[in-house]
Amino acid sequence: MEQQPSILKEVRPHGTKSFPCAIYRTHSVGKGTLVKHHWHEEVEILYFSGGEFRLEINMESFPIFSECLCFINPGELHSIITETSDSHFEDAVVFSLGILSFDSYDEAQIHLLKPIQTGKLLFPRCITPRHPAFLPVKSAFTDIMHSFGQLPSEDAPDSSFVTDNFTSQLYIKSSLLHILATLSSHRLFTPTEKDLDKRVESIKKVLTYIGDNYQNEIYISDLAKQVNLNDQYFCRLFKKAIGRSPMAYINEYRIKRARRMLEETNLAVTEVCLECGFNNLGNFLKEFRKHTQTTPLQYRKKS
Repeated sequence: MEQQPSILKEVRPHGTKSFPCAIYRTHSVGKGTLVKHHWHEEVEILYFSGGEFRLEINMESFPIFSECLCFINPGELHSIITETSDSHFEDAVVFSLGILSFDSYDEAQIHLLKPIQTGKLLFPRCITPRHPAFLPVKSAFTDIMHSFGQLPSEDAPDSSFVTDNFTSQLYIKSSLLHILATLSSHRLFTPTEKDLDKRVESIKKVLTYIGDNYQNEIYISDLAKQVNLNDQYFCRLFKKAIGRSPMAYINEYRIKRARRMLEETNLAVTEVCLECGFNNLGNFLKEFRKHTQTTPLQYRKKS
C-alpha cells in the first residue's frame, strides 16, 4: 500500500525507532468518540474487557457488546466510539510487522508475514471467548502487556509504554509470533477479495489535505476537488465515513492542534488562533470552549 506521509496518520510514534512496538490503554469515561479517525502502517490488536463500543473501520461499523479481541490491518481507517457512560478500559498493542521478519526467507516469511505486509492477507476482524483461538491469543496478548515492565496506568485517561530492554523485546516478539501462529492454525487469516474501497482512499486523501492545510482557509470545494466529486456528494460521503461534516471535522482538528500548541509553546492565544487557521479570535474562543469546556488560558494553566 502506498504510504501517505501526513500528520493525520497517527501522530505519536509506535514504540522506538529500533523496536516499533508499543502498548496503550485508553480510558472511556462517557459516551462519545474514544479514539478519533486515523490510520497507520502498523498492525493493531485491541482488547475490550467489556462495555459497549462501536468500532468503525473503513466505513463499516462493528458493534462490541462483550469481551473480545479485534485486529486492525495496516492502512485501515478506524475509530472507536463508546456507546455507554460506564467506565471501561481498552488496551492495544501496535507493532510493525518488520520486527517479526526473518533474514532467512523461510515459509513463514513467504506465506504469512509478507502477504500481511503487502495487504494480500488480512487479520480476522474480531474473535470472542466462544472461539477456540481466543484464550491462547488473549494469553499471549496479556504476556505482551506485562513484558513492557509495567501496565499503562488506570489513573491516566490515555497512557502508553515502549521498551528498549532486549530481553523484553524477545518475549514480545515471541508472543506476537504465537498470536500469528494461533490465528494461522485456526485458518483465521483471509485473502483480500477486492481492492481497498476507493471511498476509503478518497477520505484518507482528504484527511491528508486537511492535515497539510489546516493553517489556511479551506473550503468544501477545495476538499471535493481532491477526490473529483461535486460538493454535495462529497459532503454526504464525508459525513457517512467520519460521522460529522467536513467543516466540523476541520474545526475539531484545528482545536486539537491548538491544544497541543498551548501545552508545548508559550505563544499568545491570538498567535495560536492564527497558527491553527482561525482568522477570527471570537470564533476560535467559541470553538475552543465547545470542544474543551474551558478557555485557552485556563486550559494552558491546567496543562
